[in-house]
Amino acid sequence: MVKFKPEARTAARRLTLQALYQWQITKQDIAIIEMQLLEDPDRLIIQSLGKIDIFYFKQLVNGVYQRFNELDTAYTPLLDRNFNELDPIELAILRIGCYELKYCQDIPFKVAINESVKLAKSFGAEQSHKYINSILDKLAKQFVKK
Repeated sequence: MVKFKPEARTAARRLTLQALYQWQITKQDIAIIEMQLLEDPDRLIIQSLGKIDIFYFKQLVNGVYQRFNELDTAYTPLLDRNFNELDPIELAILRIGCYELKYCQDIPFKVAINESVKLAKSFGAEQSHKYINSILDKLAKQFVKK
C-alpha cells in the first residue's frame, strides 16, 4: 500500500480544480494544461500549495477528463437547477467529488465530500459549499457499498 500525506492530496485537489476550471473555460487540451501547471516556470502555483501528490493530481485530472460525461450524468438528476446554470467552479468541484466517490475506493466517502466542501469554501460562491455538500451526500448514498 502506497503511503501519502493528506495535505499533499489536498494540494493535488486544489491544482486539479485549477486545471479543470481552465479546461472548462478555454477548452484547451487537458494535457497542455496539466503540463503548464506542473512546469510553471515561476513555480508560483506549486509553491503556494506546498507539497503536491503529483501522481494523484494526474489521476484526478485525467480521470475526470476521460469520464466527465459519465460523472455529469450521475449528479445531474440531483441538481436543483439546469446543468448549464452551474458556476464553473461548482461544476469542477462536483466533477472532482463525484470522481472520488465513484472511482477512488481507498478514500472514505466522508473525506471525499469534506475535501470538496473545503474547495467550495475556498473558491466557490458564498453558499456553494452547502450546495456541493448536499449533492455529494446524495451521490455517496448511491455509490457507497454497504
